[in-house]
Amino acid sequence: MSTPGPVEIPGAFAARYGANGPAERRWIGELPSLVSEFLERWTLLPDGPPAHGMAALVLPVRRADSSPAVLRLHHVRPDTAGVVAGLRAWGGDGAVLLLDHDEAGGAQLLERLDAARPLATVADDDAALLILAGLMARLTAVPAPPGLRRLAEVAAAMLDETPRAAPALRDPGERRLLRTCAAAVAELLDDPGDRLLHWDLHDGNVLAAAREPWLAIDPEPLAGDPGFDLLPALDQRWDTTGADPTRTVLRRFDLLTAALALDRPRATTWTLARVLQNALWDIEDGRTALEPTQAAIATTLLRHRSG
Repeated sequence: MSTPGPVEIPGAFAARYGANGPAERRWIGELPSLVSEFLERWTLLPDGPPAHGMAALVLPVRRADSSPAVLRLHHVRPDTAGVVAGLRAWGGDGAVLLLDHDEAGGAQLLERLDAARPLATVADDDAALLILAGLMARLTAVPAPPGLRRLAEVAAAMLDETPRAAPALRDPGERRLLRTCAAAVAELLDDPGDRLLHWDLHDGNVLAAAREPWLAIDPEPLAGDPGFDLLPALDQRWDTTGADPTRTVLRRFDLLTAALALDRPRATTWTLARVLQNALWDIEDGRTALEPTQAAIATTLLRHRSG
């Protein structure tokens, strides 16, 4: 196998990711040499231009036996530290298959899926949601492996931050909504669940595959209650679902909770926790209003919480 030339890191990825801070800029600077290191170590040849998501570089490759695969590299930090453990626990059941890895180096060799066919290309909203719900049910059926971050810790940190963050919201009603979400989460803090969560399962993180029709990618594994995984699916495709947000939220929530056999009030509370988390992140980024779609989801679920 010939020695490949240097792989060019996409400028948009380098600029956006490097803007996150000095550690991220250092990692971007080291990324070309990391790519070369793992291509050589795992006897890989590039098989197309690199792509990227929010946090990782993805390079299509061929292995020594000419089989297709993907080299994925991410900066190792707390929210990416459990990727290998999660993929190993799933073992390819509903998720992309892990072929090799270097956890310290933030590298995974993965089976090649069809990046041109995300679940987002399925036009029918109900059909796409059913596919997503089926994958979510399979993924969250797996007990979380030891060592993952736990929802109890994440939720406790959110509750600590809420009193400081809420005053940043301009609208008094939104401040009340944020505090109501926090109060609901506090009720379940001692019972956070122990399932293996994807944490970012939506129609952009599901790709068509040869081994199965659809497989999940890019997990941020967490140990907790499956209800905490529902919000990305509730929040997707919002502009194409009509003018009645209440009906949309309840239809999607009913479908997801039925597919996962979840207790509705409990799933409501953990979905409110996810709204709270996203709101706290937005406030940290300097925003002074809740994201309208997620505010509508929280308001609707609170109104129907006992259902």
